[in-house]
Amino acid sequence: MEITKATAKATNLRISPQKLNLVAKSIRGKEIKKAIDNLTFSRKRIAKDVLKVLNSAIANAENNYSLDIDRLIVDEAFVGKAVVMKRLRARARGRAARILKPFSKLTITLKQVGEK
Repeated sequence: MEITKATAKATNLRISPQKLNLVAKSIRGKEIKKAIDNLTFSRKRIAKDVLKVLNSAIANAENNYSLDIDRLIVDEAFVGKAVVMKRLRARARGRAARILKPFSKLTITLKQVGEK
C-alpha cells in the first residue's frame, strides 16, 4: 500500500478560528503552486503563518513519503479551536468587561493525484 498523503500542523496561532478559516478556505482543493501564490499575495496577516505550514507539509511529502511535489494538491485545510486567553477591561462604575483572545490550530493535508 502506497502512502499518498502528507500532513503538517500548527498549534497556538494567535488568531480566531473564524478568521483563520477564511484563509484556509482560499487554498482548499487547489494545486500547491496556486495555493502558494494565493497565500503570498494575500493581504491577511495570518497568511504568512499558513504559508509556513503549507511549506512544511510540502517538505514532509517530499522527504518523508517521497511524493512528487508537482502532482500535489491541498486535500484538506481545517481549523480548530485552541486555548483562549481571558483578560479584563475596566468599565464604568467599577465594573469589568471580559476580553477574549482566542488561539487556533491549523492542519494541512496534501494529496498526490494523477499518473506519472
